[in-house]
Amino acid sequence: MRLGLNLGYWRTGYGVEYLDLATVADDLGFSSVWVSEVFSSDAVSVVSWIAARTRRVDVGTAVMQIPARAPVMTAMSAATVDALSSGRFRLGLGVSGPQVSEGWYGVGFDQPLARTREYVAVVRATLDHSPSVHAGPHYRLPLPDGAGVPFVLGVPSVRERVPVYLAAIGPRSLELAGEIADGWLGLFTSPEFVVRQVDRILAGRARVGGTLEGFDVAATTPLVVGDDVRACVDAVRPFAALYLGGMGNRRVNFYGRLAAEMGFGAEAARVQERFLAGRHDEAMALVPPEFVDATSLLGPPGRIAERMQAFAEAGVTTLNLAVMKTDQGVARCARAMRTAAEAFESAGLA
Repeated sequence: MRLGLNLGYWRTGYGVEYLDLATVADDLGFSSVWVSEVFSSDAVSVVSWIAARTRRVDVGTAVMQIPARAPVMTAMSAATVDALSSGRFRLGLGVSGPQVSEGWYGVGFDQPLARTREYVAVVRATLDHSPSVHAGPHYRLPLPDGAGVPFVLGVPSVRERVPVYLAAIGPRSLELAGEIADGWLGLFTSPEFVVRQVDRILAGRARVGGTLEGFDVAATTPLVVGDDVRACVDAVRPFAALYLGGMGNRRVNFYGRLAAEMGFGAEAARVQERFLAGRHDEAMALVPPEFVDATSLLGPPGRIAERMQAFAEAGVTTLNLAVMKTDQGVARCARAMRTAAEAFESAGLA
């Protein structure tokens, strides 16, 4: 198993010193640094900034939102960042949800799996320098009976293949990730539950005659170092409440469904009810501590090392740390990363 760092999405209130945690990851020998795009910054700009300030660590998007970009543009961005970083880019993609897809980008959320399959096919063909010709129900390139001509990528490849990751939660989307991607990006999973998710990924791999050999099972887990586990749980509550309560509406919240599959359905529903009513403090208080503990790395170094080992035994091949910010800011985050790296080594995983 390898260690990665998930910086989430950047916003100006964090300051660029928060992004400098990527250089800490680089110095500590982490395998990858990931950034996302949710309510603030886009992923491509931030990951390019990080790539320019690091030397060895891979940089990835977790995730670039599929409805936000045409697939050819995504391939162009991936090829450009990969070339400028000397082959260190990992392309993480996700369909997001109907609120984002339809509200932000005006793209219908119908048939997300079929749309993702076509999207990845166009991206891969473009990265292979093939003409961008595709005739499917979701993407038609070029448009028929028009003046368009196929695009051919002009950025030279610096390696044979840019790895493509898919963020996936449900069983069918996990199978799709196994079938068409090089890796999976997971969030809010536990060593006990990830075994079931890996089984679905393996089912997708089997469809194309593949195994898990070479496939990256990359799980993101919150990290809080401290002697008081209860206080560590409290540090994760705002993060968990945002996803369980605020990432969706009453009808569609994929993280709420995930929590239900893990046995926390009633609790997740109560968190969502309070969050959508604007009662965020109450929502945070209702996040089950058992859910937080199961899906996070919390406590003193020895406890963290044990959980890391459990993730490795469950099939996780990259463990991406989401370091929870506290009042002590970036310096504390850097110390937590160093402690995690030491725990990783003490667990015999380095």
